[in-house]
Amino acid sequence: MLILTCPYCGVAADETELAAGGEAHLKRFGPGASDDELHGYLFSRENPKGVHLERWRHASGCGKWFHAARCTATLEVFGTYSAQVSGPPQEIRDAISAKRPGWSWREFS
Repeated sequence: MLILTCPYCGVAADETELAAGGEAHLKRFGPGASDDELHGYLFSRENPKGVHLERWRHASGCGKWFHAARCTATLEVFGTYSAQVSGPPQEIRDAISAKRPGWSWREFS
């Protein structure tokens, strides 16, 4: 079972208390976006077998959104962090790189 620690209230919640929100750190475009930019935002998602950065909501707890770095193949969690940041914190990137040398995900590696 997947267990994530909410970075806001500190509760270690299992997946039944959480709501998945999809891929983290998507670039959103404004009203002047081109068709290609809008298409990319709506339909282009990473779906790796391995380390992935995701959005989660602590639905049965504080209700806040946060991000998690985890492995989709093993359910290993590398850490959780605030949703109000533009990328994963350095300590999470270091934890991933220590266990998965050569890891890269978009511009975060």
